[in-house]
Amino acid sequence: MSGITYVRGDATAPQGKGVKIIVHVCNDLGGWGKGFVLAVSRRWPGPEAAYRRWHRERAGNDFALGAVQFVQVERYVWVANMVGQRGMRTGSKGVPVRYAAIDEGLRKVAERAPQLGASIHMPRIGCGLAGGTWAKVEPLVTERLVAQGIEVTVYDHG
Repeated sequence: MSGITYVRGDATAPQGKGVKIIVHVCNDLGGWGKGFVLAVSRRWPGPEAAYRRWHRERAGNDFALGAVQFVQVERYVWVANMVGQRGMRTGSKGVPVRYAAIDEGLRKVAERAPQLGASIHMPRIGCGLAGGTWAKVEPLVTERLVAQGIEVTVYDHG
């Protein structure tokens, strides 16, 4: 048993009570327009606007692989924009996912979640357009979050 709860559903409509952080992976190019981010933007405009501003002003902030931006979208719901992929296309350097960046991002999420008293909700991060495999991401989620006693729910759409 991984300690992760798997459900069918929409990660932008997280289940359960209390404060929730929806974690997803963004690229390091400032691009927002395919995959899970479209569902986020349909529900709330804030995370996309914040991400684009964060990227645009990156010379003066922490925007980089492994960085996480927390955006409050509802009284009890936050979205964590996690920079976990290099570029947007699979090419000569392989798939865009960067497991070390996801690991670092999850470490930051693990620091923030207890401060907010939050549970974590996510799709299978890094496994869609980023090209990663859940077999490599799941142990990171387990080590960084579940092992710290943080509740994690992973949503499979459909």
